[in-house]
Amino acid sequence: MAPLTRKEFYDLSFWCRDLALELARHDPHRVHPGLCRAFNQGIARLRACRVLRSHLGGLTEARPITRLHVLATGLGLWLVLHLFLVRWLGPWAGRVAATLFLGLLAMAFFVPESTYGTTVALLEGKLLRVVDGLESLLQSGEMEVTEAVYFRIKENLEEARRELRQQLYLAHGGPGRG
Repeated sequence: MAPLTRKEFYDLSFWCRDLALELARHDPHRVHPGLCRAFNQGIARLRACRVLRSHLGGLTEARPITRLHVLATGLGLWLVLHLFLVRWLGPWAGRVAATLFLGLLAMAFFVPESTYGTTVALLEGKLLRVVDGLESLLQSGEMEVTEAVYFRIKENLEEARRELRQQLYLAHGGPGRG
């Protein structure tokens, strides 16, 4: 584990702000694999620092599994099942079983993406936890940064928090939602 330098801490505040602004550009109810990978790379950097481990708690990595991944896997499984079930059960029973599985696959299309992947709204929540952890580390004075750097980091974290809270508000109960 590496110690957290002031430069890395400063860069992390910019990373949080930039990722928060990027998350705001995407549909909060969809999974975006590129953003999940970017978040996971940032979390790996955070976990490498022993100081941040206590501030982040049990933050898990994002799952970049999209609906397309689930459907492609299901269709591949359906094809294999169809080929083997026709041989083992006979033509009629195999077709019925394959058709039932295809119906289940069609029903899987209506399962929310947050069930199997990390949506943008969930990423915003995870990033908000990171921002809170960095803010508590900044407030504790452990990093011993200069006053100008302190206020710049604080400004970045506040901007990220403001953007994330606004996006979470809009995604989960903003105006016009019941």
